[in-house]
Amino acid sequence: MDTAVEKTIEPITLAAGEGEALWSFGVLATIKASGDTTGGRVAVVEHLAPKGAGSPLHIHHREDEWFYVMSGEVTFWVGGKVFKAPAGSFVYGPRGIPHTFMVTSDEARFLLVTEPGGFEAFMRKAGQPAPRLTVPPADTPMPPPERLGAIAAEYGIEIIGPPGIPG
Repeated sequence: MDTAVEKTIEPITLAAGEGEALWSFGVLATIKASGDTTGGRVAVVEHLAPKGAGSPLHIHHREDEWFYVMSGEVTFWVGGKVFKAPAGSFVYGPRGIPHTFMVTSDEARFLLVTEPGGFEAFMRKAGQPAPRLTVPPADTPMPPPERLGAIAAEYGIEIIGPPGIPG
């Protein structure tokens, strides 16, 4: 074990509402732990999202991703299977597996965790700092699809379809 690396990683303690807040993909995303703060091991991002918010259909080539739904309901499409995930549900998407999600309740709060960390840098680049701790207004701009695809590619993410659950 490399003790020099261990000494550079500090404990993280954040209360509700604390962390770096972004408006990204139509959600309030609060970074609780990043690759920078965990020595690259993990990223933890809390999402507060309105009905209809979700991600494009995509594949991670660098990290595994998992979700834990804390409130509301989120529908996931992972590897061709649909899963309705109410509060208390867990979904794991290993790297290389196509997936997407969409909030199906009026609002949902969930954790998104990636291992290793680094995915939060993509969210920063595709989003913007949140001026307040609320869901972004519906008219908050997102990068156009071609720009989003280029940003995603920088982070080992391949966008293969639009937002929404494939039919």
